[in-house]
Amino acid sequence: MRKTLLLLLSLCLAHLSHAEDGYNLWLRYKRIDDNKLLTSYRKTITAIQVVGQSPTMDAIKKELILGLNGLLDTHIATTPTNNTLIAGIHSALKLNLEEKPDGPEGFLIISKVSAGKHYTIITANTETGVLYGTFHLLRLIQTHQPIENLHINSSPRVKLRLLNHWDNLNRYVERGYAGISIWNWHTLPDYIDDRYTDYARANASIGINGTVLNNVNANATILTEPYLQKVAALARVLRPYGIKVYLSARFSAPIEIGHLKTADPLNDTVRQWWQAKAKEIYQLIPDFGGFLIKANSEGQPGPQSYGRNHTDGANMLADAVAPFGGIIIWRAFVYAPQAKDRFKQAYDEFTPLDGKFRNNVLVQVKNGPIDFQPREPFSPLFGAMPQTPLMMEFQLTQEYLGQGTHLVYEAPLFKEVLDADTHAKGPNSTIAKIIDGSLYDHAVSGIAAVSNIGNERNWTGHLFGQANWYALGRLAWDYNLSSEQIATEWIQQTFSNNPTVVNSIKDIMLASREAVVNYMTPLGLHHIMGNGHHYGPAPWSNNAPRPDWDPVYYHKADAKGIGFDRTTAGSNALQQYRPAVRQLYADSNTCSDQYLLWFHHVSWQHKMHSGRTLWNELCHKYQEGVDTVSAMQHKWEQLKSYIDPERFHQVQMLLAIQHKDAIWWRNVCLLYFQTFSKMPFPANYEQPDHTLEYYQQQRFPYAPGN
Repeated sequence: MRKTLLLLLSLCLAHLSHAEDGYNLWLRYKRIDDNKLLTSYRKTITAIQVVGQSPTMDAIKKELILGLNGLLDTHIATTPTNNTLIAGIHSALKLNLEEKPDGPEGFLIISKVSAGKHYTIITANTETGVLYGTFHLLRLIQTHQPIENLHINSSPRVKLRLLNHWDNLNRYVERGYAGISIWNWHTLPDYIDDRYTDYARANASIGINGTVLNNVNANATILTEPYLQKVAALARVLRPYGIKVYLSARFSAPIEIGHLKTADPLNDTVRQWWQAKAKEIYQLIPDFGGFLIKANSEGQPGPQSYGRNHTDGANMLADAVAPFGGIIIWRAFVYAPQAKDRFKQAYDEFTPLDGKFRNNVLVQVKNGPIDFQPREPFSPLFGAMPQTPLMMEFQLTQEYLGQGTHLVYEAPLFKEVLDADTHAKGPNSTIAKIIDGSLYDHAVSGIAAVSNIGNERNWTGHLFGQANWYALGRLAWDYNLSSEQIATEWIQQTFSNNPTVVNSIKDIMLASREAVVNYMTPLGLHHIMGNGHHYGPAPWSNNAPRPDWDPVYYHKADAKGIGFDRTTAGSNALQQYRPAVRQLYADSNTCSDQYLLWFHHVSWQHKMHSGRTLWNELCHKYQEGVDTVSAMQHKWEQLKSYIDPERFHQVQMLLAIQHKDAIWWRNVCLLYFQTFSKMPFPANYEQPDHTLEYYQQQRFPYAPGN
């Protein structure tokens, strides 16, 4: 009996030693399981020398020891021997290098033989550059790349690479699906959770260099002295990892915490208040990044409340932070209830202001003109404001993409937008070239994404949400990387280098975005999610306080057809694009199927490119979405023997939810649209198992992120 108990205990301990909960993200640093490769790595690097002492250089040394000792499963000496890894600022290295790294964040990794000794050198013009190079080298080893003859000169294409946390001071995360906020404002500044450092490591490893700590629907309390002390404590943790902190500022803060009677940006007392507040912040946080502002949108205060415009508000704040090197990020997400087409308003409000913003202001534009839909045409603001730096805003948290329960790899969405051609200065005027500043020669550039991070043990709730965080950083550093390259890297670091695992998971990831488009909003349908929570379908909804919160506003289904006419015969939103772009979408017979119902109201009998009628194509796409999720489930099941049980079962259960939800979406939408088309479901597809009335009676009062 005792032997049996000991055996069971031994088995349990062995199991626990291999348990994985996702906390380590892509920085797992597991032993290289290819013995030949392991031997090669051990011969190439036998010691580490980190040149210089500072919090950043200390972080580099710790990461190298942690990473190399784990990956190579051996003790790496920290004094130079025959084969040495040297990390340090370029000017501090004694070895002569003919090449220099590019810019303040770029790095050079090079192999060099000198006096019979082999050196692997990571060098940069700044300590942060060395940090990025360190993570790059560790990534090469994690993904089983050769490191004997390295010559890598890498620098980021976009200067500001930010996460926007929609975290409130009470730790509730708006549109958050991974628990409460990781920032424990109650225990700051005295209690520094180790998780803050791990957050910094993860971001630095993919090149993210800034974080907006709080919700764009801001609380002015964040700007009071006690909370600025808390912000300063977080800044001290993040600083060694090259990450600046930013704050969302409430435009009416001078009234709410400054006890002024107005927040008019042209009022001298208001301007002085912001200048004093900026000085207070920079005294506490010398490298404070600046403010992110949501103004005159969804009830938020702003300059229009005083008869002023966006430049009046942005420039007043820009003047306050300019003496300290700060920037203002002014969101372009605006829409009014009286607008005939919400698609048009940001363009109409902001293009007349082009060239009127201070040079330390960026206008942050959502990737599409509506609101983070599964697929949107690019916002027409891109390419329409040549004198103003525009910053991209993506959404990692999957508000409209199944939230925390659906596996949706967003890199294809990001790439679709970044590679889109605006034709602003002729062909090849891509959005990527606009946001990196190169098309119009802007000195400042940026890309941001709404964070999907919470205090769940695995950070993002759904394990595959980590891949979207990872993809954001990698594309912000180099938008020429492909979705497939990024997926491969993430899989190799997160799961395994086994080709079976890599290829199967990659197939799942690369199919997932198109799947969600098909089972939610195919052929250009958009914003037909349930009001408020946005989790499931509610295409019938028509009772919101304002029309552009209702799905019927967007799909406009009737007996004649379906879709939002944005041609000259409709809202004429297409006019906001350049002629070459308008030409792609203006004719319903030649418009891409992907955007047909974005720009046209077409007959149920409209002939699609496939030869099917619109109704039959709609049925086909919804079924295709369900079938793709079934295939994703099957591929995952085949990996059971390759993936640790904890992560395997978590994803398995979530894929089951996703499959059930995909069927729900298909059934609801087709049953509802059938009330207008009056056409039968194709006989070879699954038929809905409930009535439309059954689905309409379902309620979700406690859906997360509401």
